[in-house]
Amino acid sequence: MPPFNQPAPQLTNQYTSDRLLQLYLRRRLPAEVLAQMSPALHEMGDLAANELYQLQLADRLNEPELTQWNAWGERIDQILLTPLWQRAQQIAAQSGLIATGYEQTFAEYSRTCQFALAYLFHPSSDVYTCPLAMTDGAARTVLQSGNQALIERAMPHLTSRDPKQFWTSGQWMTESTGGSDVGLSETIARQDTDGTWRLYGRKWFSSATTSQMALTLARPEGNPAGGRGLALFYVETRDQQGRLNQIEVNRLKDKLGTRKVPTAELNLLGTPAIPVAGLQDGVRAIVPMLQITRTWNSVSAVGFMRRGMALAQDYAQKRFAFGSLLNQKPLHIDTLAGLQAEYTGAFLLTFYLIELLGLDEVDKSTPQQRQLLRLLTSITKLTTARQAVQHTSEIVESFGGAGYVEDTGLPSLVRDAQVLSIWEGTTNVLALDSLRAISEDPSIWPSLRQQVNLWLSNVHEPSLSQALELAQTTLDCCERWLAESNRDRAAAEMGARRWALTVGRALELALLLEHAQAALSDHADRWLVAAARRFSCSQINLLVAIDPNDNQMLLS
Repeated sequence: MPPFNQPAPQLTNQYTSDRLLQLYLRRRLPAEVLAQMSPALHEMGDLAANELYQLQLADRLNEPELTQWNAWGERIDQILLTPLWQRAQQIAAQSGLIATGYEQTFAEYSRTCQFALAYLFHPSSDVYTCPLAMTDGAARTVLQSGNQALIERAMPHLTSRDPKQFWTSGQWMTESTGGSDVGLSETIARQDTDGTWRLYGRKWFSSATTSQMALTLARPEGNPAGGRGLALFYVETRDQQGRLNQIEVNRLKDKLGTRKVPTAELNLLGTPAIPVAGLQDGVRAIVPMLQITRTWNSVSAVGFMRRGMALAQDYAQKRFAFGSLLNQKPLHIDTLAGLQAEYTGAFLLTFYLIELLGLDEVDKSTPQQRQLLRLLTSITKLTTARQAVQHTSEIVESFGGAGYVEDTGLPSLVRDAQVLSIWEGTTNVLALDSLRAISEDPSIWPSLRQQVNLWLSNVHEPSLSQALELAQTTLDCCERWLAESNRDRAAAEMGARRWALTVGRALELALLLEHAQAALSDHADRWLVAAARRFSCSQINLLVAIDPNDNQMLLS
């Protein structure tokens, strides 16, 4: 008798098997928009489950390769991308993963359509969404700069559907002096006698180093220290002969995850550059970029969570242990159900943020919605990133020992998800940013409460009453904390992380309740009700009294 071999988990079309995405799009998109988008969504769902997923498994051991010198001693600094990334680049362009957001074919729904595609694409791309996020952020930044010459030069490439014309953009902000504290940048900008600006310095962490252009910060000579003294510059990475434009690649980073992303340390040796929007206030100039890249971060988080659920649920139908299949074990069911509820809340919060972005870009948002976009970009990113790290860890554990074995492809979910809480602002940095947003505009919080009250005012399903009360009382608690934080800034900073995560989780619960009630009203089944109820059983309110003296004693 041959030995037993456990069947591997399989994926089916990732669009047609995703009832949450389909329900959401049916509710949020006009019928004619959904009809137009359906073929692209079906195609991307098929690519994600089949060609891209199989290529991803086959590409597991490949990483980008840096060749610094050719056989004759010439410095070339060529980076060879893996087969999966080469294919992902073609698909990204042809599918309009950037273009859909800028063609505005679907007006305020364009961003929802774009990010629905990106959500399906991301988990099978080995984080090719990293350069796409920066490309999208660069496009929005260049557009909002009003620099017509750069708009005419870069935008046709950044938004092209032709793989031969499509450009991605790098984002070179981080230096060894600091990550989030970009005001400490040491890169200097000097102007030649012919008017050309040139950049000199070292960029310590530059993702997507193979991109055709980049946006980067540098300090024009004579400018003051700090963020206000920096300027934002546009760089084309190669000259007309295809050589790096006064740029040296010192090495590629050896990272925990996102190992397909060619993240490099660069020396800028007089790299030609063009100011994007003046010669100061560069940190302010990158705000549009951060708004977009943080949104991509949230979409990537829910994409990872969805991939984990798809594999774990398929495996639970196949794995026989202790007398029955895993999907018949009450404890295993409870574990996966909790993960499904977490993913559903993260998905709804992320796509609500995308709705706000879409309205803002076509000037259809109200002042209150613009306020929410400012706050929720940070809240959504930090909340979903933390959820994705915890979620993918649980998913890997749900496979037992198989989840720990590299050639199943499962461990990469944990490693790659870990970047989400670090890239584009750590949890702590974004928590402080959230408080700063409210401090700068105290009317943001009343706008948020007004929106939540609107969601919850229609919830009348009896079985949701306890969850409804929890959402309201949790936000009440957050409001009291805000009032108290104004009297003690040290305590406010100490509790900022717990406050921000509590706001994020309360908003997820409120959205779950709103969508659950709407599904019932549309005569859909009750699974969203189950998701709301199950999510309400998790820890929503993280605001607890902590003595700062205990913190000091623990770390002394």
